[in-house]
Amino acid sequence: MAPRPFGFADLRIALAAGWRLMRATLGVSLAYGGLLTLIGAFILGGLLVWGFTPFIIVAAGAFLLVGPALLAGFFGIARAHEAGLQVGAGTTARGFANADPALWVIALVCLLLFMIFLTDAAILYSYMVGGAPQALTDLWPMPAGVASFLFWSMVSGLIIGFLLFCVSAFSVPLLSERRAPLVAAVVASTRAVFGSLLPAMGWAALLAMLVIGSILLLPLLPLTLPWLAYASHALYRRVFP
Repeated sequence: MAPRPFGFADLRIALAAGWRLMRATLGVSLAYGGLLTLIGAFILGGLLVWGFTPFIIVAAGAFLLVGPALLAGFFGIARAHEAGLQVGAGTTARGFANADPALWVIALVCLLLFMIFLTDAAILYSYMVGGAPQALTDLWPMPAGVASFLFWSMVSGLIIGFLLFCVSAFSVPLLSERRAPLVAAVVASTRAVFGSLLPAMGWAALLAMLVIGSILLLPLLPLTLPWLAYASHALYRRVFP
């Protein structure tokens, strides 16, 4: 399965298509995105209450590592809308049910990398920040230990995130539509990323900035998640027509 090269113009087209689809399926899209946002709010609230405030940015970045495993629900909505079917509460569940079972292998890889990243970040936190509770008011001006923790966590996250992006960016929609088995889907995804490396890295950076920014400004997340998920689906359609 040979991917088509793509450029920055394709990214703009995909973002516009994702926005249109999000508006066309607003109710169910907001419901699914809102459910994920509630889970995120619970986690971020716990970090604030327990005094692990510097860890919030790391937790926001860690969401990008499990995000690919959640996309099948949005892709189910996109396919149903394309087919002219009624989109409802069960559409997201059918998105997972109709996907190739190998999608759960990708989900396990996401979970494994997520745990590796959080373990590394926790070790860095214990060495550089320590066990004393950190409130929001303690972060300005930012202590040197907190700044070092955020920097090295970002370096670790970039390496792990790049590996996962190569593997999952296009394999998840391919498996969601049963267009390829696991190995072929992963190889095709990696070829697509390296075949258009500069726009692919631009796409990854844009996804990271918008998702992390929306998590830190949590009310934006129910809108941002479906928009970017549908934009990813539109880009996949252009790369693998």
